[in-house]
Formats: sequence, C-alpha cells, structure tokens
Amino acid sequence: MTDFTYDTVLSQMTDEGIRTITLNRPGSLNAMNRALIDDVAQAFEDANADDATRVMIFTGAGKAFCAGDDRKAHIHPETEAEARELVDAIQRATHAITLGEKPVVGAINGWAVGGGFEWAINCDFPIWARSARGFFPEVSLNLFVTGAVTTLLPALVGLQKAREMLFFGDRYGAEDLHAIGLAWKVVDDETMMDEARATARRLADLPPLSVRAMKRVLNAAAMPDLHRALDLETDATVAGFMDPETTRRLRDFG
Repeated sequence: MTDFTYDTVLSQMTDEGIRTITLNRPGSLNAMNRALIDDVAQAFEDANADDATRVMIFTGAGKAFCAGDDRKAHIHPETEAEARELVDAIQRATHAITLGEKPVVGAINGWAVGGGFEWAINCDFPIWARSARGFFPEVSLNLFVTGAVTTLLPALVGLQKAREMLFFGDRYGAEDLHAIGLAWKVVDDETMMDEARATARRLADLPPLSVRAMKRVLNAAAMPDLHRALDLETDATVAGFMDPETTRRLRDFG
C-alpha cells in the first residue's frame, strides 16, 4: 500500500482501499498557508489517481480540523495576477475533493473556520465531532468564500440559511449544523474516527464503478452551476484581496 509524502499533510492507507488524509499543522490549528493549500490539492489528486484507493477520510491532526487562513503566514497579494494565482490554488483543492471521482468521508474535529469550513462542506459524508464548531468570517474581513460554497451551501441548507451563514458569520455548533443538514452525522469526539472508518468501509465495499458514477451524477444534477460558482467566487475573492481594507481587517481579526 502506498503512503504519499507531503510537508503539511499525511496521506496513509489505513485499511483496504481506505486512505486517510490528515491536515498536519497541529501547532497552528491546521491553519491554511500556501504549502497546506498546495499539499491538500496534490494529496487528493494523488489519491484519486491511485488504483488502490477507493475512499478517502479527511481530517485534521490535533485540536482542530482547520482554523482557516494562517494570518501569521499571510502574504497579501500585491498584483491581481498574484491574487488570482493564490485563489486558483485554493480552488484546485476544491476540484480535487468535490469533483474528484472517489467519495470523501469528513472527520471534522474542533474548529472549521473559513476555508476549513469550506473543506468540511466539500466532503461527501461529513461526520462532525460533537464539540466541533464552524463559521465563515470572510464577509467581515472584506473577502469572499471559495470552495464552491455559494452553490453547495444553498443546496444543503436552503438559500435563506445560506445568506445568514455567509453574511453574518455566526458560529455554529455541530448539533446546529446537523439540524440544518450540513453535518451528515454528529458523534462523540472519542468515536469520530471509528465512525469515519466504518462509513469508509461501507463505501469501499461497494462496486467502485457505480460509487464513482453516483458521486459524479449527483453533483452534476444537484449542482449544475458548480463550475460557474467556482469562477464567480474566484473573481470576487481576487477583488477582495486587491482592496487595502482587507489587509487591515485580516490583521485585526481575532
């Protein structure tokens, strides 16, 4: 069984056909720097291309799934080309998780913030630990969401609830997210990985051809504007990066 190697992500075959991809910057609550963004995209691309991998589990090491943008490592783009290249890298990860052919089981622990919340939503079967929390701070930071959230979120929770979550940036517990259909399951923290592995085994035991077709067709039928949403999100996020007000708000965010 192949274990791929990355600087900020662990990718290990933990069972027959089941690959666990773990964000591995626990000292920074797995906050997103450029290395992590690139490693996540590459890890999922490699897993989708790996014949031995049938299902992925996506989780975070330590006390959080992903605390969003790493403000300590943040380098604000100086040109539109730099901004677009960064956002394209973020959306590359979205493509690999959401549009990759193999199903992804989320094991969401601790905080899932901003881009980390997006990655949780990108999972096909997101299992949340009972103590986990998520929110979108982007609008308050003069930024915009990525991860196809502008089409995925309304499809999951309805347009009105999506407006609430995206405009106001309120913080939601796992039980709240389960009640609105965003968390597939909520389990005790200590059983989260066991539940994720059990779900992954069920998926791995199914015929891979039909599983991959079901993921592809469900996404295409339920969210036909997914590619358009990615393009529109990219343009809006680039515009936010180019506004000097964004730098001030990111610096002051706590």
